[in-house]
Amino acid sequence: MKNLSVETLCVQAGYEPKNGEPRVAPIYQSTTYKYDSADEVAALFDLEAEGHMYSRISNPGLDVLEKKIAALEGGKAALSTSSGQAANLLSILTLCKAGDHVVSFNNLYGGTFTLLNSTLKNFEIESTLLDIDSTDEEIEAAIQDNTKLLFGEVLGNPGLRVLDIERVAKIAHKNGIPLIVDNTFPTPYLCRPIEYGADIVTHSTTKYLDGHATSLGGVIVDSGNFNWENGKFNCLTDKDPNYHGLSYTETFKDLAYITRARVVFMRDMGFTMSPFNAFLTNLGTETLALRMDRHSENALKIARYLEKSPNVAWINYPGLESSEDHELAKKYLPKGASGIISFGVKGGVEEGKKFIDSLKLATLVVHVGDIRTHVLHPASMTHRQLSKEEQLLAGIKENMIRLSVGIENADEIISDLEQALEKSQRD
Repeated sequence: MKNLSVETLCVQAGYEPKNGEPRVAPIYQSTTYKYDSADEVAALFDLEAEGHMYSRISNPGLDVLEKKIAALEGGKAALSTSSGQAANLLSILTLCKAGDHVVSFNNLYGGTFTLLNSTLKNFEIESTLLDIDSTDEEIEAAIQDNTKLLFGEVLGNPGLRVLDIERVAKIAHKNGIPLIVDNTFPTPYLCRPIEYGADIVTHSTTKYLDGHATSLGGVIVDSGNFNWENGKFNCLTDKDPNYHGLSYTETFKDLAYITRARVVFMRDMGFTMSPFNAFLTNLGTETLALRMDRHSENALKIARYLEKSPNVAWINYPGLESSEDHELAKKYLPKGASGIISFGVKGGVEEGKKFIDSLKLATLVVHVGDIRTHVLHPASMTHRQLSKEEQLLAGIKENMIRLSVGIENADEIISDLEQALEKSQRD
């Protein structure tokens, strides 16, 4: 069957059992695989045959999850990783070497901000950080001869700014480089960036795709649409001596990028998702559509409550008409704006701490995007390594609370927030 909906793909994609085989995709808890001849294994190592040679590089259970997420995103193929950070790192290293340059937007998770603006500099890969509201001219001015990609988050963590995917994709393509976007918060149920021109999509599967806070993981999805043979990506077009002179674009065509990510960087760096985590994440994706509807419905109701609360200084949720990105949300997130809300408790840091400490239903955890309602104070927690100036550049205010709305009863979540907000304002 072709042209299935995302809802159906969540349940059906990635695994097609044969007659008499298990209906639920099994856990393939094996490091290695048996073959009948030396030539078969040699062909695998020369990338001449398909199959699994070693679970650091591929595994049948991971393959199920990869195929499902690629189908959900409308991509050509995918590569699972041990975490979302590993996915973002490998998505960049597949194209960049020492001396290369990346342009990114500032709606970034703290770890990704540090990766781009600090850690990768140790590998002599430079990065230019742009405001998400930069004009076309400002974006083009930041692109250099050695720039290999544009990077941004579809829905920023935790500032919740919405990236204008179509606009920046056109700029990237005009300059012969791909657009890589992190689609963790929307998930492919709420937004499919490839349909708007994104070339590579990453996820922290740890969040909504798993949905239950059980399994670390990440994934890179290759659209298969970008023309790597434009003279800028010798790493994909030139012959690789490690594979007897093979050229990725000549041999693998529209799978050149994802193949190099797997057989070079996954092989050499080993950021492998465990088979058990792949199994649990695949189970999570089966209910993704149902959960994202509920997350979005709850979050909008709670955001409207917070917008009217006298104890809230400000609020940002793209689903609100008052949000500066509401029009972009209507375009890119028509089914709902996900389950994350950022807001400021009236007062400052101390009032914010008092609010967090007074919650009874919502919990304080360093996590986001699962079925339970959580809160976090980004300035003192996830983004604490950044300077005050860097925090402001990333949209982090001192009194910001990141609220990850779960699938509990919305009115009961509101009651918990209300009593905690009232306590935050008491002497």
